[in-house]
This record gives sequence, structure tokens and C-alpha cells, in this order.
Amino acid sequence: MNLSMKLLALCRYLRWPVLFGLLLGIAGLQWLQLQQPAPSSALSYTQAVQRAAPSVVNIYTTHQIELSRHPLLNHPLLAPLLQDRTGPAQRLQTRLGSGVIVDPQGLVLTNYHVIRQAKDIRVALQDGREVGATIMGVDPESDLALLHIPLQPLPAIKISEHNQARIGDVVLAIGNPFGVGQTVTQGIISATGRSELGLTTFEDFIQTDAAINPGNSGGALVNAQGELIGINTAIFSPTGGNQGIGFAIPVQLAQRIMQDLLQHGRVIRGYLGVEMHQLGRKEAEFFNLEHTNGLIITGIHRNSPAEAAGILPGDVILSINGHPIQRAVDALKQVAQMQPGDSIALGIYRQGKLLELHAQVTERPLDLTSSS
Repeated sequence: MNLSMKLLALCRYLRWPVLFGLLLGIAGLQWLQLQQPAPSSALSYTQAVQRAAPSVVNIYTTHQIELSRHPLLNHPLLAPLLQDRTGPAQRLQTRLGSGVIVDPQGLVLTNYHVIRQAKDIRVALQDGREVGATIMGVDPESDLALLHIPLQPLPAIKISEHNQARIGDVVLAIGNPFGVGQTVTQGIISATGRSELGLTTFEDFIQTDAAINPGNSGGALVNAQGELIGINTAIFSPTGGNQGIGFAIPVQLAQRIMQDLLQHGRVIRGYLGVEMHQLGRKEAEFFNLEHTNGLIITGIHRNSPAEAAGILPGDVILSINGHPIQRAVDALKQVAQMQPGDSIALGIYRQGKLLELHAQVTERPLDLTSSS
């Protein structure tokens, strides 16, 4: 058999394996392409926004403000003459904010400062519906408020089941900045557990660089899946505009406060009845202490658990229930998380001696500031 005949026979023998291999390769390439997301969708948060945005509402409130009186109106002779020529002593002012539908029965979480002293509260949904809202409860010390709107059906937001927000996670802030309408901004979680900012009594903020501006207060901070992780609350800015530092109340804290408001109409917190501040370096040297992990008592409230337990001004609290104190804000939080009637053991340093005093916490009164 000559060479050409041999080549022809070889081609006939290999044609089906080669054809099958080519078809298999083409199918494999198509499968790999299907596994890769389209370039445009890889950087898009459209689905997250579509899930969360219908649950974020715009809140419009009307407040009655007092106008300053002209000094002549206080003059005993001129006041009767000018009284009829002056304008009204009060006028109405409209404020803007945001809120989040957290329950299909009409519960809306927002910030307390959004609805504080409001005469009328209107809630506008993304679908165009608008209705008046009633206040179910407020908690000024965390700057949260719970509203109810009488509408059905309502798109309640999905709440994240993760226990902790992580630094570096992508987040979206949804709200109504400057009253321009619902707006979405994107950033990351910059920090967690922010406190001692002077914004509220109880602070445990998520910090984000997602743009938050006036009107965003009470809106939603969501993760890349469109799940609620926080309630946008405040910005850190000398000018009042966004500077890349915004703060949100973690959703787990907001849920606990909401449950208290629903069950009791208020948030129940433990109360000891002391005025205190963090032990400083000079104070530690004065007391011959080697560290500043303690709280110096500057005042005792009358008829308080602290007074009954024998705590005195000038005492230094070094531990609570056996746990050393690191920061004043942690001690305040630890006492607040107790229930009225709970017993608390305090490690006290007094005049060079270590003591252990026991107190029974009561319910924290309203409108306290930095007291524990």
C-alpha cells in the first residue's frame, strides 16, 4: 500500500474522534461562559436596591415653633398699642426624614429627632401612597421612634440575620436627602461599635462612608443583599453636609428597642443612680492606682439604688459583677441591660481599701443623660 493510501485510511479512522473532540471543546467553552456573570451585573447592586427600596419611606412632619417677641412688646405702655399690629407668635415648620417598614402590619422605624414635637406626621411610600402616621413609642436615649401606618399591603424589609456587621462590608444607604426624593448611596462599613460621640446616651454605632445627608435620618442601611443592618441616624460634619462619616444604629439594637416599645410603651433599662466619669491619669495617681480602668463617682442621686447600697462621692468603681471596667460607656450599657430588681455587685476602691457593695437596680427614669 502506497503512502497516499495509508494517509487516506488514517484520516477515515480519526475523523469521528476528532469531530467528537471539537464538539466537546465547544460545549465546554459555552458552559464556562455561562458560569461567569455578565461584566455589567458584577458591579451592580440593582437587585439589592429592588429588594430594599420599596420598604424605605419618606417622612414629612409639621412642627409649631415659637417666634421671638420684639422687645417693645414687653414694655407696659407700648405693648397694648402694638399687640394688634404684630404677627402671630407661632408658625408651622416642615421637616424631612426617612423611615423603614419593618413589619407588614404597618410598623415603621425612624429616628426620634425626625418626629420630635411633631404636630402632624405624613408618610409617603415609594409606590406613591401617602398616609398619616401615629406614634407607637419613642426612645430619646437611643434616638429611635416607632410609628404605625394604616395601609395594606406593605413591603416589609428583610432584616439581616448576621449577628455582626463587618468592617469592609459593602453597604447601601437609602433615604430622602434634602427632600429630593428617594436616593441610594454606596460605601463600606468603616468601623463598628462607635460610641462617646455625644449624639445619644446609648451609642453603639455602625460607621460608614456611604453618603448620608440631612433627610436620610431614619432611613435604611442595607447590605449587598438588600437586607437591613442599621437605621441611619447622624453625620459627622462641621458644615452639615456629607463628609464621608455617617452613623447608623445596628438593627439588632433597634429590634430590641422596638420590642420594648411594643410590649411596654417604653424601653425598660436598669438604673443605679450615680454620676460618674472615666478615671484619668492624674486621678489614678492621686488614688495610688496603677491604671485608669475605673469610674470615679462624682454624685449620687437621692433615693437611688446607689444611695441605698452605701456608695459615696469619691468612690472609684473598679468592677461590675466581677468584670473589670474598661470604659464608662461600657459600664453604662452593662447597668442599662439589667432588669429592675436585678442584683449588682460593685468592686469599690475607697480610701486605699477595696470593698464589694451590692445594690438592687431599679428602672431607669426618663430624660437622664450620662447617669448610670
